[in-house]
Amino acid sequence: MAAFKDFEEIIAWQRAIDLAATIHAKFKDHHDFEFKDQIRGAAISVSNNIAEGFDCGSNKDFRRFLRIARSSCNEVRSMVILGDRFGYFTADEVARLREDCIRLSGMILALIKSMRTDAIRAIAPWFVPVLGWAGWL
Repeated sequence: MAAFKDFEEIIAWQRAIDLAATIHAKFKDHHDFEFKDQIRGAAISVSNNIAEGFDCGSNKDFRRFLRIARSSCNEVRSMVILGDRFGYFTADEVARLREDCIRLSGMILALIKSMRTDAIRAIAPWFVPVLGWAGWL
C-alpha cells in the first residue's frame, strides 16, 4: 500500500470504474431486472472492493479485498458469457468485455503478487529470488 497515496491512483481501480460504467450504460434501460441487477452489482463490486480494501490498515486485509474484487471481475465475465447466450450482447461487445475482464483480473492478480513479494522481502529479502525461481510468486 505504501506505493499509493490514494486508491484512485491504482490503475486496476481506474479500469474497474471504466468496466462498471460500461456495464451500467449497457443495462440502463434493460428489462431483465434480475440479470441487470446481478451484472451491475458485480461490476460495481470490483472497484468498491479495491477502494474498501485500500484503507483496511494492513496489506493482508487489502489482499483479501483484492481477491474479492478479482472474484467479482470473474463474475462479470461469466455474466457476459451468459448474457451472450441470452442475446443481450453483440459479438463485438462480448469480445471486448471478456478481454477487459481478463485484463483487469490479471492486473488485480499482479497487484496481489507484488504485495506478497513486498511482505516476504520485508521479512527475508534473500528468499524472494528463491520463491520466484521456484514459481511460487
